[in-house]
Amino acid sequence: MQRPEAWPRPHPGEGAAAAQAGGLASPSGVGEPSGPRLQEPSLYTIKAVFILDNDGNRLLAKYYDDTFPSMKEQTVFEKNVFNKTSRTESEIAFFGGMTIVYKSSIDLFLYVVGSSHENELMLMSVLTCLFDSLSHVLRKNVEKRWLLENMDGAFLVLDEIVDGGVILESDPQQVIQKVNFRTDDSGLTEQSVAQVLQSAKEQIKWSLLK
Repeated sequence: MQRPEAWPRPHPGEGAAAAQAGGLASPSGVGEPSGPRLQEPSLYTIKAVFILDNDGNRLLAKYYDDTFPSMKEQTVFEKNVFNKTSRTESEIAFFGGMTIVYKSSIDLFLYVVGSSHENELMLMSVLTCLFDSLSHVLRKNVEKRWLLENMDGAFLVLDEIVDGGVILESDPQQVIQKVNFRTDDSGLTEQSVAQVLQSAKEQIKWSLLK
């Protein structure tokens, strides 16, 4: 699998804020540090990805850290996010110390969650890749009915985009190519299993008729 690359992102000016709050900072190397250190860049940029229906009910979700360790906490968070975003035209929300980008499609709401210091454009690239990839898998019918009927494919798409909170891919064409490869390489599909069972039934039928 392609090795993920670090994504550049801006950091909040925590040192400047501390200096304003506490007066002039000491010269470099003299006395105490002027403020907290900026957070180091990390590959683990995605906290969660989830898809809700137009009533705010979960259809698909993956959490990549322990911010919300229990199902109950995740559900409460998703409901709160849905209530905050479902009636707005914006595509970005800041909630509970997190940055959330989202997109609606017919009766679905798609969300990508990062920490407060994450680059919104980076999170949006993940959301756009997810939507475009699902649009291909669902034959441009990005709605609840088709998503429920193709949930395995939807999880495959998500796994090719984000793994453990690390962004692997943001090009939907590459995602679809990898999903198709994994599907072809998985051996017996549901259709092929049905064909094998049908063939076995026919063999038993003809053996009984002989």
